[in-house]
Amino acid sequence: MAVGEGSGRFEVEVDGERFEVVARPETPGQYDFTWLSGPNPGYGFSSASSDGSDRTAAALEESIRGFLDQVDPVTGYIE
Repeated sequence: MAVGEGSGRFEVEVDGERFEVVARPETPGQYDFTWLSGPNPGYGFSSASSDGSDRTAAALEESIRGFLDQVDPVTGYIE
């Protein structure tokens, strides 16, 4: 299942962490992630498919896991 077309804004929980995901309607295949359960309000990341296609739910979860793997547990930021 592709995510993005018509979905706009939604929440995802991955490994106990909650994220708001916003699909950019003006740039297909691009998503902004805000870490809702993280220690730093408003912190997150962006991700895009290389060909502009919508990402699957599994691909979005993989992006979130990649982000979380980079976060310093002490600061809550990518160092």
